[in-house]
Amino acid sequence: MQRVNLSAVSEFVFVGLSDAPEIRFLLFVLFLLIYLATMAGNITLLIAIGTDSHLHSPMYFFLGNLSLLDLLCPTITMPKMLGALLLEHKEISFSGCLFQHFSLIDVVGTEIFLLTVMAYDRYMAVCHPLRYPSIMNTKLCAQLAVGTWATGLLNSLLHTSLVFTLSFCGPNKIQQYYCDIPPMLALSCSSTHSRELVILVVAGVLGGSACVVTVVSYIYILQEILARNSPGIWHKAFSTCGSHLTVVCLFYGTTICTYVRPSFTYSPHRDRVVPMLYGMLTPLLNPIIYSLRNKEVKCALKRVISQVRRAL
Repeated sequence: MQRVNLSAVSEFVFVGLSDAPEIRFLLFVLFLLIYLATMAGNITLLIAIGTDSHLHSPMYFFLGNLSLLDLLCPTITMPKMLGALLLEHKEISFSGCLFQHFSLIDVVGTEIFLLTVMAYDRYMAVCHPLRYPSIMNTKLCAQLAVGTWATGLLNSLLHTSLVFTLSFCGPNKIQQYYCDIPPMLALSCSSTHSRELVILVVAGVLGGSACVVTVVSYIYILQEILARNSPGIWHKAFSTCGSHLTVVCLFYGTTICTYVRPSFTYSPHRDRVVPMLYGMLTPLLNPIIYSLRNKEVKCALKRVISQVRRAL
């Protein structure tokens, strides 16, 4: 019976941001420029981290993983959205929607856990500087990175199975520009209360644990700074942790507003805008934030750009 219900809807239709042709074209140009700038910024940062020996450290290893996630996140959603804006091709197959949903939740979940690992890395660097090289060795960094990607994958498998084993037999218009949890739950013609509860509990436990580890890490960092009270310690700590803290606040704020709430608070108009913050602007801003606040990254980027110029 469940298979019959699942096959009742063979495709979904995205409700676009606007139906006016002239506005759609302007939005297409705007989002295309954002997408290209995001790709350029994160690819450049990845090249700088990979080729510059000064950036071969745990902090930049995790930053490279973050840049890779920031490449994947908009790539999962924006090409389809750009096609809908330009060609009005708003349909997506059931399997295509499932894959998009799975990939997006995987990337978002992995980024949450990766930001937590980066907070722990900053804690070790500030609070245990002498033991830092031996503790944060290559093996541990690789294990932490693999662990974040694996946890994100398992989290996505759970959420996707909970959402896409529901019955979809009525409306098929998704009030969003990609397949996400809140609009998919709103389309289901079966009861979603128990699954919503599981989703909220899992998101609360995993996201809450990640948030607690991040907050505790920065509490210890603050205590260490206050205890030392040496000249220039505030500037050094801010240059070390300021970029990561800015990215954490930006990412956590938008994801919590999107996912950690019941479905009856879902608003199609508002919830088309909020996901753009973590789906488009956060991947665009992350390399800028880390570049502006970090002299080593600035120097590495300058060397990469000069090498590209010489090659051209």
